[in-house]
Amino acid sequence: MGMYLNPGNNLFKIALNSNIYVDKSGLVSYVNDVINTEQRFICVSRPRRFGKSMAANMLTAYYSCGCDSKNLFDQLKIKNCSTYEKNLNKYDTIYLNIPKFLNKTDDLKRLGNYIEGIIVTELKNQFQDYNIPETEDLNTIISYVSNYPDYKNKGFIFIIDEWDCIFREAIENTTAQKKYLNFLRSIFKDNGDIKLAYMTGILPVKKYGSHSAINIFDEFSMTDPAILAKYVGFTEGEVIALCKKYNMDFNEMQYWYNGYLFDENLHIYNPESVITAIMRKKFKSYWTRTETYEALKIYIDMNFDGLRDNIIKMLGGSRIKIFTDTFQNDMTTFASKDDVFTLLVHLGYLAYDFNTNEVFIPNHEIQEEFTATTKISNWNEIVKSITLSDKLLESTIAFENETVAQIIDEIHMATVSVLQYNNENSLACVISLAYYSARKNYIIHREFPTGKGFADIVFMPRKNTQNPVIIVELKWDCTADGAIKQIKEKNYIEALKDYSGQIILAGINYNKKTKKHECIIEGINK
Repeated sequence: MGMYLNPGNNLFKIALNSNIYVDKSGLVSYVNDVINTEQRFICVSRPRRFGKSMAANMLTAYYSCGCDSKNLFDQLKIKNCSTYEKNLNKYDTIYLNIPKFLNKTDDLKRLGNYIEGIIVTELKNQFQDYNIPETEDLNTIISYVSNYPDYKNKGFIFIIDEWDCIFREAIENTTAQKKYLNFLRSIFKDNGDIKLAYMTGILPVKKYGSHSAINIFDEFSMTDPAILAKYVGFTEGEVIALCKKYNMDFNEMQYWYNGYLFDENLHIYNPESVITAIMRKKFKSYWTRTETYEALKIYIDMNFDGLRDNIIKMLGGSRIKIFTDTFQNDMTTFASKDDVFTLLVHLGYLAYDFNTNEVFIPNHEIQEEFTATTKISNWNEIVKSITLSDKLLESTIAFENETVAQIIDEIHMATVSVLQYNNENSLACVISLAYYSARKNYIIHREFPTGKGFADIVFMPRKNTQNPVIIVELKWDCTADGAIKQIKEKNYIEALKDYSGQIILAGINYNKKTKKHECIIEGINK
């Protein structure tokens, strides 16, 4: 075994020995099915701490010759797969962790040459009895070894972790980036001696114009995870099982870390945040362990028309439709706010609904990151809204109609410079933002189903709180009294049949003529 050629299974052993390990060996079954086929080139991109490296280490441990990993994988789900023993430790596997090479290379334009030289040296040492020809060309040596009469292994596999780090660490060095891409292309393009290449990264494969620079790879990204969605990141079922095992409140776990929606029935959680919450027995934002406020600040401060407006709407709970196809899969080339939002999806700051082409803030952990970033970016409209939100909630529960209307007026005036205010949708966005601090004690539902329509906003008390339910009905250029009547006539309260306690009804109307809000608040006991 070498450092890069067949490096063994120690890194995967560490994962298995951890206090919390979730079995993702089903990924091996998919990869086994595509070995030595047209689909043998795979690129999986996910945000930091989503389990990409663990998956890469698992595949390395499974395929690498020269080590016995059977005792590791016999305890996992893959043991029941028909191809399990057929491929176990049967391939010469080259594992490359690109950030380590990046840190050792003074001239990034020669990164590919540096990597190639190291692999060539290990191959020559490993196969010194094969009379390898005098060449430093990696492809030539791989071809020579693969076709040597005494070669007994099945062929070569490449596992490349964080393939895209040069695009993140040297974002302006386009010359080095292109040379690096040419290096990857030279290895994989039309090379039948490579039976599999599996790459991980945060970004999908870099595009120039409308074309991928390495178009042979099947991509499984945050905007199109396809069949590999459940293998990188924790599924909701896995999180439920962890919560039961470690006596954690699943509803709180869901509130803090849920939201990456890969299809209608598959929600993915950030493994790092879930595990840290379990280990520390505390729900909070652990995002800054992997990212800084500055990383988000750079992108949300970009001066694209509508970007600020859309972010405020998302902070208020709205979704924004975007077009992802123009994104060039780097961190510098942006033609529109859609490109910025697409990058934020790949970085994990936004979730993406593939069916509706909409982005949204996925959970409370990321909501806090956006809020903190807008504060250091001096987004005064957001800062003022959040500052007033505590008082707004107190006044609502205290039935202070005029105070509530006045505070909403102030928040509207703070956001009017960036937020178009022309319909009930806009009003709902402002109201959701106005009640921002309520998220600490409430789960906020927009368009809450009642059986006779949808309540505009319902605030359901979080577990272990004594707060009343709040039902808010919004009207645009009508009356607040009409909003209260609608709540009663459509019997919205009936949808709360499992709840007993105080319920507050709040009717809020915006008068276009006076440009003021009015509010009527009533209370009932159920």
